[in-house]
Amino acid sequence: MQALVLTEYKKFELQEVPVPQLQPEEVLIRVVAVGICGSDVHGMDGSTGRRIPPVIMGHEAAGIIESVGSEVTGWHPGDRVTFDSTIYRLDDWYTRKGFYNLSDNRMVLGVSCPEFKRDGAFAEYVAIPQHILYKIPRSVSFEHAAMVEPLAVALHAVNLTSISVNDTALVGGTGMIALFVIQLLKLAGCGKIITFDLDQDRLDLALKLGATHAFRADTMNVTEEVLKITGGRGADIGFEVVGITTVLKTLIDSVRKGAQITLVGNVSAEVNFPLQKVVTRQLKIQGSCAICGEYEQVLELISQGQIEIDPLTSAIAPLHEGAEWFNRLYNREKGLMKVILKP
Repeated sequence: MQALVLTEYKKFELQEVPVPQLQPEEVLIRVVAVGICGSDVHGMDGSTGRRIPPVIMGHEAAGIIESVGSEVTGWHPGDRVTFDSTIYRLDDWYTRKGFYNLSDNRMVLGVSCPEFKRDGAFAEYVAIPQHILYKIPRSVSFEHAAMVEPLAVALHAVNLTSISVNDTALVGGTGMIALFVIQLLKLAGCGKIITFDLDQDRLDLALKLGATHAFRADTMNVTEEVLKITGGRGADIGFEVVGITTVLKTLIDSVRKGAQITLVGNVSAEVNFPLQKVVTRQLKIQGSCAICGEYEQVLELISQGQIEIDPLTSAIAPLHEGAEWFNRLYNREKGLMKVILKP
């Protein structure tokens, strides 16, 4: 089969590789659509340490079951499916407690790091354990189903956060997951949804997708604007969806006392943390890791047309153009957000 292989940092090759050999509990999926994730783009230069070459990346995908392993039940060739990005053990302590996203020895599809390597979906075929599969509703296209994973990441963060109707929410960043967070906050009943970023085009898109206010962080004092909007109190909840010190500090300065901030972005391994502000204002800071059972909710939301997908899709291209699209995303070409490849 053909696969897009990261052969060395910043270098991709379309190669002929063996079709994956199925384990008894796995299915072989013919990939129809697979998205390029921001973590893939960040990882292609070696900076994250989680894409060690050679590796086939790709964990946002959908396709058709081609064949099934000897112990697979309930799944059949021809089924339209998508799948979780986390491969976890069913007998893990965390899994049994309902936190499979935190399970020990878990693997992430398309990731190669010192702890494990698991080739992903930038290929014609991929092998997937049956317990992380989800059927795609007939009304949902493969291209939309390839966006379920990032939308589920956003929904996991929103589900972890205590939200009351008419709350004021502050979202740091307007990348794809942040734009999904904004749409979900609107569905959750937030009265005001404020976001900030450096990219005016993405801020404009955020306004179209549900944000009530959007500010350029390089030309405006975001904290002052949030305080004006909230009568000097600050936002009720905050979401950090970038993963850098400046965004986190702006959120901490802009929420009210006793507020909850959920951290989703993790571009930086470490950030400077204003401890005294957090303690003296009794802020609740929590991390949100990946996904934990949100796929069915997300597929239903997409099927019902409650989440807009197309405005976030920049291009749909064949797999053999993957290297070019990776480079364009890596170089931060203006206007590019989600690129979906079709093997």
